[in-house]
Amino acid sequence: MTHAELIPAFEAVLFAGGEPQSIERFAQVFDISPETVVEVMAALEKKLAKPDSGIELVRLENTYQLATKTVYADHIKKMFDLRRRTPLSSAALEVLAVVAYNQPVTKSFIEQVRGVDCSGVVTTLVEKGLLEERGRLELPGKPLLYGTTKNFLRCFGLADLSELPPLPKDENAQESVAEQIPITDEEVTETE
Repeated sequence: MTHAELIPAFEAVLFAGGEPQSIERFAQVFDISPETVVEVMAALEKKLAKPDSGIELVRLENTYQLATKTVYADHIKKMFDLRRRTPLSSAALEVLAVVAYNQPVTKSFIEQVRGVDCSGVVTTLVEKGLLEERGRLELPGKPLLYGTTKNFLRCFGLADLSELPPLPKDENAQESVAEQIPITDEEVTETE
């Protein structure tokens, strides 16, 4: 590949990787010398330094990474703060309640209680730091277990889960779903 062909290829790899990538790794992947990697990175840095680009190339010791230009930091912060501050939907509150009262639980357990798919809601709650992975169930497929976080407690003004209000007792209600699908300690493996 020529330098002109390597520049967009390096940019694509850096973008897709998201993490700092070493000179040696680029040399190995593209089958070129480390010196050529440095030359191509210099050309990519020059390309991104133009005022019509919102990203820049950052060198960290022996690695390179794409980063946003600091001039746009306020806009980026505002964008992500707005996303974090969006109020929780009723579906999200329902999922949080199911997890808080029954944790650790699998996504399929939540879906069984709610009666609808909750993949998107669970993903959003994990991104917001209100739910976290707590391990895997030792059953076929090894489904993930979810539980609430310290951030959940902070957001809802709780010291610990014992401060959750008690669930109403319904004399006519059938056995709860949690009692139908008990999870024992032997069936849980911790995630790292």
